[in-house]
Amino acid sequence: MAITVPANGGSNSPELERLERRIAQLCRFIGRSPWVFHINSGSCNGCDIEIIAALTPRYDAERFGVKLVGSPRHADILLVTGPVTNQSLERVKLAYEQTPEPKMVIAVGACPTGGGVFYESPFTNAPLDRVIPVDVYVPGCPPRPEAILQGVVLALEKLVEKLKGGSEK
Repeated sequence: MAITVPANGGSNSPELERLERRIAQLCRFIGRSPWVFHINSGSCNGCDIEIIAALTPRYDAERFGVKLVGSPRHADILLVTGPVTNQSLERVKLAYEQTPEPKMVIAVGACPTGGGVFYESPFTNAPLDRVIPVDVYVPGCPPRPEAILQGVVLALEKLVEKLKGGSEK
């Protein structure tokens, strides 16, 4: 079952502190920082700019333990933006296949969540869950950096549950 993040995501400092503490707790359970790979599947770059904002000094996701990596082979979480154009379809599938298990997929923005302005376009394959399984949806056009960080927290919580389930078997 996929989870949807509230669109406002919270914008106050106590909310960021809560996210930081939660990410730190989850990282301790996992034993390391979560590694994230970003895939632009034909977006307008609005969501991509907000992802970059989440990584820059104001929000500084790396301070929370979130590391952006250059290869899906090193990632725990895939952040996907855009409506999955026909041109990017195979690239998205390949990146998903290359990501080691257990993995989480976060659909960032209105386009991968439901198609956005590209809904039912013959040139797109939105929503993303038609192409690959999605664990967390972060709606918005574009979503705020706090909402993206909240999506990462929800994905980490699901990852921890997967790891707990795998260790019991």
